Amino acid sequence: MRSLFYILSAMMVIGLAFWAYHENYETQEAQAKAEQLQREISNARQRLRVLNAEWAYLNRPDRLRDLADLNFDKLGLLPLQPYQFGRIDQVAFPEDDKLPVLNPVEVSNMDEEAAQ
Repeated sequence: MRSLFYILSAMMVIGLAFWAYHENYETQEAQAKAEQLQREISNARQRLRVLNAEWAYLNRPDRLRDLADLNFDKLGLLPLQPYQFGRIDQVAFPEDDKLPVLNPVEVSNMDEEAAQ
């Protein structure tokens, strides 16, 4: 009986060792994927910073003013004036015109179920 117990114990140890070995490699693979994703995120953030810097550089007011002056004949762009801006109380909002329901349709039969 002892030999059967030793054999079963040895088989369990071998099975657990195989499981631990397999889990170790799955964990390493998951960590490698996570590190790859972190690198991709870092690269994307760096690219975003570069794009934001380029956008800020291209939208400098003096550069845009010079471009507007150079292309005035084609575009007819003029500088914005303070009187061109409005206030929120000057905005005319449309009124809520609710259309009347002429032919209502009942979509639930809860009243019929309650009556039964």
